[in-house]
Amino acid sequence: MLAISACASRPIAPPYPSFIDVNGLPDAFIAGLPGIRAKQLSVDPRTQRASYRVALPADWSFTTGASPGQSVELFVLAGEIRLGEFSLRPGGYAYLPPGHTGMQMETSNGALMLYFLDDADGAAVIQTPLITNSELIDWQSEDIGVAVRELRRDPGSGARTWLQRIDPQAILPLQRSTQNVEGYLVSGSIMYSECSEGISGTGQYLPGGYFHRPPGATHAGPDTTTESGAVWYLRVLGEEQIETVDACPSGSEPGSDP
Repeated sequence: MLAISACASRPIAPPYPSFIDVNGLPDAFIAGLPGIRAKQLSVDPRTQRASYRVALPADWSFTTGASPGQSVELFVLAGEIRLGEFSLRPGGYAYLPPGHTGMQMETSNGALMLYFLDDADGAAVIQTPLITNSELIDWQSEDIGVAVRELRRDPGSGARTWLQRIDPQAILPLQRSTQNVEGYLVSGSIMYSECSEGISGTGQYLPGGYFHRPPGATHAGPDTTTESGAVWYLRVLGEEQIETVDACPSGSEPGSDP
């Protein structure tokens, strides 16, 4: 079970984290990153796996801060971070596999980033750091009004991280995934539907909105709309299959007690 720091008010209450306003979460402490302010998005108490949004102060300098058995993944939301010899501005992305987590990280004027610690996966193929600027990656059309920028896909484990752009003309079907899916709204706003107890409830995600859906959680559908367009940061830790469904399922929801 995932332990979640807190969640904002929401129009429905699925038994998993959704419609969370990260801006309203309390500050959390990260032992590996001294002197920062963090919002804890999720944590697995059985391991050290965790997700954060981190604010780095001006003139901050340290390492990337994970144990040798963990990977680090980060995405710059604002400001600039120097990671080793690389400069990462908004849209900058880095994945550091286990054993490569001691890179120097610093900022002169402060920065805001997403920061993920994950356990080592023996099936993973990517064994060297991956550092890129998402602005250099072309948008690939996935459906009408939906496009993606793929930041990372591991051919061994199936783990994937990507940006998803939803345009105003997009029509999203009700769907569910075979994986835990973690998402953070980077820009725009979107009215999004989540299923709970056989009912589809729709609420608004604004920048800083966050969800963590378990496998089988049904979401999206015809009431999911955006007037401004929206860009999500999304990630899964294994090979994902997506199924389109006709209606919200009734009975026990994913993430609920049996």
